[in-house]
Amino acid sequence: MKIIPHLWFDDNAVEAAEFYCSVFKESQILRIQNYPPDAPGPEGTVMSVEWELDGQRFMAVNGGPMFTFNESVSMLVECATQEEIDYYWERLTEGGQESQCGWLKDKYGLSWQVSPAGLDDILNDPDPERVARATKAIFSSVKFDIASIKAAVEG
Repeated sequence: MKIIPHLWFDDNAVEAAEFYCSVFKESQILRIQNYPPDAPGPEGTVMSVEWELDGQRFMAVNGGPMFTFNESVSMLVECATQEEIDYYWERLTEGGQESQCGWLKDKYGLSWQVSPAGLDDILNDPDPERVARATKAIFSSVKFDIASIKAAVEG
């Protein structure tokens, strides 16, 4: 069994897929399918695109403007280093907008969380004071800074 995120775009699914493939290493467009005759979209225009980001498959449809993204769904990018956080943050916010707590919206309106790997371990530390300090550092952040979070945890 596989779970494949399937995203709805107005009419720029291929553009978005190409952008995401340019951001993530080991990524590629796998398939583009056009609308056939008598389909809901204009015949011959792109209906859907399938791509892969670092081994994770995604699909998208050009379904029209009826539905848009919101923050209730986001893609989480766990980063091993501050350099990775900085890279993904910079690339994914191009034309988009920063939020807080490591969240951002890209230029297509899709929400992302760019987070240090192991953050869940920090937040599940058995010492409630360490968790409280970490939580305060996290909630006061826009883009995460690993050194600042670690310093807060240590007090």
